[in-house]
Amino acid sequence: MQAKRRSQDREKACGNGEMIMSQKRKCIINGRLILPDGIVDGKVLVFDDKIRAIADQSLTDLYQDCEVIDAKGAYVSPGLIDVHMHGCGGDDTSDGKDGAIQRMSRMIAGFGVTGWLPTTMTLGKDTIRKAFEQVRKAKKESEEDALKWGGAQVLGANMEGPFINIERKGAQAGEFVIEPDVEFTEEYQDIIRLVTIAPEVKGGLDYIKRISAETKIRCSVGHTMADYETCKKAFGAGANHVTHLFNAQPGLHHRNPGVVGAALADPNVYTEMICDTFHINPGVFQIVCDCKKDKLVLITDCMRAGGLPDGDYTLGGQEVHVKGIQCLLNSGTIAGSVLRLNKAVYNLAKNTDWSLAQCVRAASLSPAKSIGVDKEKGSIELGKDADILIADQEFEICDTFVRGEKVYER
Repeated sequence: MQAKRRSQDREKACGNGEMIMSQKRKCIINGRLILPDGIVDGKVLVFDDKIRAIADQSLTDLYQDCEVIDAKGAYVSPGLIDVHMHGCGGDDTSDGKDGAIQRMSRMIAGFGVTGWLPTTMTLGKDTIRKAFEQVRKAKKESEEDALKWGGAQVLGANMEGPFINIERKGAQAGEFVIEPDVEFTEEYQDIIRLVTIAPEVKGGLDYIKRISAETKIRCSVGHTMADYETCKKAFGAGANHVTHLFNAQPGLHHRNPGVVGAALADPNVYTEMICDTFHINPGVFQIVCDCKKDKLVLITDCMRAGGLPDGDYTLGGQEVHVKGIQCLLNSGTIAGSVLRLNKAVYNLAKNTDWSLAQCVRAASLSPAKSIGVDKEKGSIELGKDADILIADQEFEICDTFVRGEKVYER
């Protein structure tokens, strides 16, 4: 009877008796598993390229043929997903250089990122096309062989500009700002997941309606002067995302709530936030958490200086001075960040009453849902891709796995 019960428990753990693949099978023991509904102890996580079982660690027959990985009490978390990141390690998506996206993918695996959207800037169409061709190539390569790729999987592209309001261009190059162009966007609808649009500019609302109706691209309101009413119209037209809340947009005012008020008030709109404690005072984090709940999306907006020493770099062709967590143009305008996504999770946990599991969700399942990849990515659940990280108590990364392959080890 006891043997039969153990067999039934094993089948339940594996998902109705699904056979576990022996090829590349691994298991993590002695970890604190961060699951969608909280953190659990005493479980074993079994995976190959997919997550195959989450079971009581006492079921030793479940993983006796596995490569056993001892987490030694560390957190076992879903891989993080950065939907807004320009560059790191000296590279930038907009450079359009061979090999750059792979180099960046490998570097950010050390920050716990297992999937990302290489993000372009407001530049000329030919420059953006060149960058998108590299993203298209990298996306294919990263999907074909996780081990050979050796880093975070490329999930598509984020097109931040050039369809923005020049009055709120931020660190974008104003000379390249143009009116929204549906046909240009649709040339790369196979890879673009997100596009930033200022809905108040000429043709902005029509662009949102058409892109939302004709493609799977998600429209994000950003780099905008739009008032509250125009933002509501944009959300009604199909936009479901807001680009880096508070930055490159008017602040919240009690008589003119603008995009910030519209984003915080709408429970269906995914809202990005850069939690580096410089772009936004950490005292604001809790307010956004309380309003957005599972629609909060942590991003880095990282530039090429990410992971490199302080100094002078470029972003979108403009000189950027980097000192600590501050990245500034000559004018003093904030220009991207050098934030690591695992650090954003830590900062959010440190400055709010959210549990670590809630903070991780904002950097994993919520961004996955925001770009429509949550059926495969974003959480530790049976059948999903084995995108997994092991992190210490400070949420520094020990190991990163992409589709079951180890791509980073501290």
